[in-house]
Amino acid sequence: MKDQLSVNLTVDSLPAASEAEHVDQGPVTWRDFVQLAKPGIIFSNSITAFGGFWVASGWQVNWLQLLFTMLGTALVMGSGCVLNNYLDRDMDTKMARTQKRALPSGKLSPQVVMWYGIILGVIGVSGLWLLVNPLAALLGMIGLFVYVWIYTAWFKRTSVWSTVVGSFSGAIPPVIGYCAVRHDIDAGAIILFAILFLWQPPHFWALGIRRMEEYRAAGFPLLPVVKGTYVTKISMIRYVVLLVPVSMLLYVYGYVNVIYFYAAIVMGLYWAYLCMKGFKKTEGEEEVLWAKKTFIYSINYLTLLFIIMVLTTVAK
Repeated sequence: MKDQLSVNLTVDSLPAASEAEHVDQGPVTWRDFVQLAKPGIIFSNSITAFGGFWVASGWQVNWLQLLFTMLGTALVMGSGCVLNNYLDRDMDTKMARTQKRALPSGKLSPQVVMWYGIILGVIGVSGLWLLVNPLAALLGMIGLFVYVWIYTAWFKRTSVWSTVVGSFSGAIPPVIGYCAVRHDIDAGAIILFAILFLWQPPHFWALGIRRMEEYRAAGFPLLPVVKGTYVTKISMIRYVVLLVPVSMLLYVYGYVNVIYFYAAIVMGLYWAYLCMKGFKKTEGEEEVLWAKKTFIYSINYLTLLFIIMVLTTVAK
């Protein structure tokens, strides 16, 4: 993939923002702050962090350490999501699904959101450092830096490579969970990282196809916007097909039993089948419905894969 889109990031968004400020949004509530941290993203990624911790523990779980790991990781992820909202506030005013959020609508000020994100990050990283271990904290800092500065502030606005770059930070949570127990980046940590890294591009590109015109209007150089849906579907298949054997490596290295092995094969191949069906849906509402179904399946795939991973972890 090579970026062939020259994105104009100087489009004046002041009228939209100014208009939003005059809309009566009501008083600020705690729910506004919860939504800024994107609880859905925190929940799904917390499942992977839990899975990483459990696989490394081999059923010999230190429950207090697990609690500290989950809280610290969730706070770091929340920080990244809040700062993502802060940096994307100008572009969020141009997208129908984001313009009513507390920040782009003017309900919360940018300064409040920025400090909220920073405070969450400081508490999360400090908690991981003091209550878990320095390696977990370092991974949290790396993930936060890549997500906020490399992905959100740079690549997301300039390149079709943004989704791949964002996948590096998105693959960190299970590694944090794993290293909270093992204190080392070994084969298990690398496999978990690879599973999440390969999962994210096809997952997000399905959303990108579904919301392509919104991303185009906002000026995001997402792969479907720049290269079209056909090239995007080809890229999705490449990642999903590679994900199947990579997900099986947890069994090969003895972390899980054979039930996980077969489940990973079946679920991965079905996802590849869904991607292949996308070539029959080439335009209009049919393509949008296919993208929606594929996106939803990708979420269910990840959740179910990690639940099965936990249940089939080989005891020490």
